[in-house]
Amino acid sequence: MILSKCLNLNKVTHSMWTKWLQISVWSVLCVATCILLMAAMQKKDAKGCAGIEINIDGARDNVFIDSKDITEIVKENGVVKGKEISTINLRNIEEQLEKNAWIKKADLFFDNNQVLNVNIEEREPIARIFTVSGKSYYIDSSCKMLPLSDERSARVPMFTSFPSGKKVLSKPDSLVMKDVKTIAQYINNDSFLTAQVAQIDLTQQGTYEIIPVLGNQTIRIGDANNLDEKFQKLKAFYKQVWATSGFEKYETIDVQIKNQVVATKRGSAKVYTDTTKAMREFGNTAKELKAALNDTAFATEVMKPASAKDSVQTKKTVTTKKTMITTKQNHVAPSKQNKKQVKKSDKQIENKNQPKAVMPKQH
Repeated sequence: MILSKCLNLNKVTHSMWTKWLQISVWSVLCVATCILLMAAMQKKDAKGCAGIEINIDGARDNVFIDSKDITEIVKENGVVKGKEISTINLRNIEEQLEKNAWIKKADLFFDNNQVLNVNIEEREPIARIFTVSGKSYYIDSSCKMLPLSDERSARVPMFTSFPSGKKVLSKPDSLVMKDVKTIAQYINNDSFLTAQVAQIDLTQQGTYEIIPVLGNQTIRIGDANNLDEKFQKLKAFYKQVWATSGFEKYETIDVQIKNQVVATKRGSAKVYTDTTKAMREFGNTAKELKAALNDTAFATEVMKPASAKDSVQTKKTVTTKKTMITTKQNHVAPSKQNKKQVKKSDKQIENKNQPKAVMPKQH
């Protein structure tokens, strides 16, 4: 019994020593690895910068910064070829680069060849804003205000009469800016609208009006809701009118109303409505007019007298018992001889046109 306990104790002791030995070996290996890595890093840091490689992403069509601009900022922060890597503060350079409003993010690192890699994510403008106070700036997809450039410009939609030029917008102005972003992104994603839209005016009622590149009319789109439906109606109207008579004669085109395009002709207060509803109303009016013309309330029965003589001497004679007269003052077209005579009053002509009964002679 005592012997078995001793054997078990020896096994436990041997197992513990084995675990401690394994832990010690792994600890030594880890420490050695860290020392080697630190030595390698120190050796790398002791080397000089072999060069600068710049990569700019983010902007596709409108680029406001280039490699030359980035290189200047990097060199201003002491990075030159051959400078010891350990003396270069990469984080500080990243912060200096990101102070540029057009740089969204900067990431710098040295590769194994001691080349400084500068990765830049550039902001891309989606619209240009003109405020009521006269200020102007670009905005990107995050509605960040971007300064203008003396050397470069962007072909983006222009929004006029924006209410504020402050960097920190109020809540109402922020909602307006959100609508501007929505409209601008929709236009930028459509090649036809990108080419056709010159500017968008913000009205005092908080609605938007488009001034097109081709044509001299105002396109009223209302708010920033249901843009797909509104612009699809506008395209359909363009296609229909362009193919027939052109749209230069229209002063305003309104696509605010659902399923309707209301266009006002230039110099006229009448409105042309290109909708199914308008066609139905036109059809109903035509039916009412036709029914009115055929209504017997507008006709009068005339009995043919026993003997009558028409003083105007028309070529046609009365052959039916009943004649429908559409108006009470129905003039007979004068002959060529009558045209040469002096014009008479309407009353005389009316009396003359009435048939005269011949009374029988008294015996």
